Amino acid sequence: MRSITLYFVLINLLVSGLFAQEEHTFDLSEIEKKVFQFGGYLEFRPVLFGLDRDSWLYKLRFYDLEEGETIAEYNFNALLDLSFEKGIVGAKIRTNTDITKSVSGWSHVTTLFEAFLSLKPSFSFHLDIGKKRMKWGKGYAWNPVAFIDRPKNPNDPGLALEGYVVLSIDYIKSFQGKLKTITFTPVLIPVNQHINSTFGNKNQLNFGGKVYFLFYDTDIDLMFLSGGSVPARYGMDFSRNITSNFEIHGEFAYIPDYIKEVIQEDGTVGEEQYASMNYLLGIRFLTRTNTTFFFEYFKNGNGYTSNEMENFYSLIDQAYQSYLLTGDDSQLEFLSGAASQAYRTFAPMQDYLFLRISHKEPWNILYFIPSFTSIFNLTDKSFSLTPELLYNPITNLELRAKITILLGKGGSEFGEKQNDFRLEFRGRYYF
Repeated sequence: MRSITLYFVLINLLVSGLFAQEEHTFDLSEIEKKVFQFGGYLEFRPVLFGLDRDSWLYKLRFYDLEEGETIAEYNFNALLDLSFEKGIVGAKIRTNTDITKSVSGWSHVTTLFEAFLSLKPSFSFHLDIGKKRMKWGKGYAWNPVAFIDRPKNPNDPGLALEGYVVLSIDYIKSFQGKLKTITFTPVLIPVNQHINSTFGNKNQLNFGGKVYFLFYDTDIDLMFLSGGSVPARYGMDFSRNITSNFEIHGEFAYIPDYIKEVIQEDGTVGEEQYASMNYLLGIRFLTRTNTTFFFEYFKNGNGYTSNEMENFYSLIDQAYQSYLLTGDDSQLEFLSGAASQAYRTFAPMQDYLFLRISHKEPWNILYFIPSFTSIFNLTDKSFSLTPELLYNPITNLELRAKITILLGKGGSEFGEKQNDFRLEFRGRYYF
């Protein structure tokens, strides 16, 4: 009860602050290019989870614990960003530190998100070597063509992510006419026990690339990835402003020999190989009243079918009943490990819709943006609803409150999540 009271106090502080008055100032010196730049943010993010004690993922996670109806988690985060640029030489370092207090106790981890050197001997040539994000793709919530990036969280697509160690080159050529720009970006991705060890099979040197065109005022990318770490894949994306306030975008990825790991009915892990097609189509629309709509459809050809997900939940049921009878939790430990990681990702199944609506400064409340996000699983008809309030009461301070409600029948993706809802407050100070 004390945790619930804390969350409502935090949300009340956010809403009451909407009417505070402070002028936001603009200083030209802030945008002058400096040799060294240092920035980042400090964040406090308490979260209250409303547990679904009847769901199979709850039983997989908490089978040996006695939790109440809710549990609280407290997150402290620091992201530090340091960059250097002088002449043709540049460098960037980005680190992220998470400190968490959860039901498992205190934990902390510091991750090097990016650390790379840059050489820019001319406008047309740019070389980077080190750990960095490639940021391929035009989608807002998902990026099926992001072959050299970690997947986004569609519930919070703007979160900073860890990159991979690469060597990349950008070669830019400009033209007069309908074709205005071409950029060629070859990329090398080494994988061994110490470098990019989570990327795929080890002791491999992978090669990828992207070709960008600005053609008839349309952004177009063609990309590929080849090597022994993951199956070869090919993709394209596009983005075009139909009008100044209406944009369409899309992505398509093809993996001729995709290998999907499937947990069989007997509990063993098998492999299914097939040609996988993943694509996304979306729009962004800004109304005259400053309301922005993001709408995307995502076909995840790598995802699981309804039968495969139902079989996974059935195996959890069998393992849980066995644990109650014998006390043996080995099968539950197996199902909660790496073998089932793909079943518990942000989009484990095959057909999704994403909708986000945000409105800037309603009722003339400055620096206030309410929004609403929903993710809908077209296969099993389960979905999430997330209303959110975002407010900047003073320069560099961001306050956010949101609640995510998960709805779906038994056996559906969102119906079997370990939570019924998630209430979150975030205070973030940028420097």
